[in-house]
Amino acid sequence: MFARRSTLPWPLIALFTAGYLAPYLLPTTVGRLDSGLPLTATEAGAVGSALLLSSAAAGFLLAARVDRIGSRTLARIGLTLAVLGYGGAALAHAVPAVVVGALIGGFGSGTSTAVAATGIAAQPDPHRATTVGLLGVSALAGAVYLTVPHLGPGHGQPLAAIALTALAVWPLTGRLPLRTAPARSRETATPLPHLRAGLLLAATLPCWSLAQNALWGVSGRIGLTQAHLSEATVGAVFAIALGAGLLGVVGAGALGPRLGRALPIGGGTVLIAACITLSASATDLTSFATGEIAWNTLYPIVLSYVIGLAASLDPRGRWAVLVGSASSLGTAAGPLTGSLLAAQAGFPVMGTVLAAGLLLIAVPMTAVALGAGRRTLPVVEIPVEAQVYDKATAA
Repeated sequence: MFARRSTLPWPLIALFTAGYLAPYLLPTTVGRLDSGLPLTATEAGAVGSALLLSSAAAGFLLAARVDRIGSRTLARIGLTLAVLGYGGAALAHAVPAVVVGALIGGFGSGTSTAVAATGIAAQPDPHRATTVGLLGVSALAGAVYLTVPHLGPGHGQPLAAIALTALAVWPLTGRLPLRTAPARSRETATPLPHLRAGLLLAATLPCWSLAQNALWGVSGRIGLTQAHLSEATVGAVFAIALGAGLLGVVGAGALGPRLGRALPIGGGTVLIAACITLSASATDLTSFATGEIAWNTLYPIVLSYVIGLAASLDPRGRWAVLVGSASSLGTAAGPLTGSLLAAQAGFPVMGTVLAAGLLLIAVPMTAVALGAGRRTLPVVEIPVEAQVYDKATAA
């Protein structure tokens, strides 16, 4: 009998989209803070980093508590904080109020992401659910990038978009469970499986995410100041790049586990390093668009396999949340790191430094993926017709 295609957990996917939207809108958020408020580029990058650090803190705090508190309750708390925080920051004009709103909103995003990651990790096919979630957030972010330049100046538009997304997702939380079944609650004391692999992955992901978001956080400034493009043109490039990312995610979902995880994660990271070097040294539309589009195509592909790898280490989702939160630490440091490197050495040198770091951490990430494949892939035999399921996670 063939395995049937699993039903997608749409409330969790919507929650995933709401939680991930803030990092995806980072370039326009930081750029608008710089241009719309009395902040320097480095200070605006620091606000972006603080927002993402708050998100990471929520993930670490809640990694082992989602089952105990209940998915529906936590999701509603997270979405409410996102609406109030980002909405308040969008409406405020005083810098301290904007910073406080961004921190509250960031904590809400991290809470939403923690609930989504925990729920998705428990699905029969977490890779498929993750790729659909990445499709959703890429499409939504692309629409925002196309729209924001036409809404006039000011810092509030990207923040308002995140708040409205959280508000739209809130009704779907009614389909989430209030609490996990008591039988599963008794398992909360079980130790984390595959401790060495999980810790190694959690240690490398901050560096991987830092490199990605150091570039992403200053990409808008590269386009505006180094490539001499207009805001509308830069926004169009980002929208096209995110559209290319949609195609990449579709391709990753279609491939599933056929290539394993080591090749997409290790080889993809090496290619991303080359894209970062090209984007950071761009001086015209062609080089800027090529670097950004290629990078945005590869980034969600590798990210989907990394999330799937973390989920395969613990079907209860604890490693998925912990690794995701560790990744958020790097994401949080990215905008400030990119701004500081660019201010001290220029964009091209920044790109070279980030690319070198990615090449170094590609080795341990690939080792974890190879170890996970040897440990879990041979256990499950699934017919060709059912290869939409992730073998490592099903084991």
